[in-house]
Amino acid sequence: MVQITIIGVGKLKEIYWTQGIAEYTKRLGPYAKVQLVEVPDEKAPEQLSAAEEQQVKQKEGERILSHVKPDSHVIAMAIDGQALSSEQLAQHLDQLATYGKSQVVFIIGGSIGLSDDVLKRADVKLSFGKITYPHQLIRLVLVEQIYRAFKINRGEPYHR
Repeated sequence: MVQITIIGVGKLKEIYWTQGIAEYTKRLGPYAKVQLVEVPDEKAPEQLSAAEEQQVKQKEGERILSHVKPDSHVIAMAIDGQALSSEQLAQHLDQLATYGKSQVVFIIGGSIGLSDDVLKRADVKLSFGKITYPHQLIRLVLVEQIYRAFKINRGEPYHR
């Protein structure tokens, strides 16, 4: 069975985010083992210099990478990443399974993005478009898209 890990920076506090994510995680149960990992965000003032931003991203990146196994296929959510349709994401996940990549890690950065080290570790950078989403919302959208991908790959109704 495919092992999907979603690593996100910061803790989801709002019940509506956690309920939505829990619902899609439950639906994914027959298709994949899903693990959600929250790493603490780095406390920082509202206004950061470029050097301070780099420090924050670096510290958050170290926390993220501590949860990534060497043999994992890493997909980092990045605004400048590749935009895939739901069908293309499904095909990508299907190809990973076909070629024995059963450990897939999705990474969602904090409010100022991902460190260079995390982006270098990524096998794929994935974008859900050029607009900026709250990282809490992206977690929900991502887990729904993963569920949709499994439904597409199995030819089951849902994705239309």
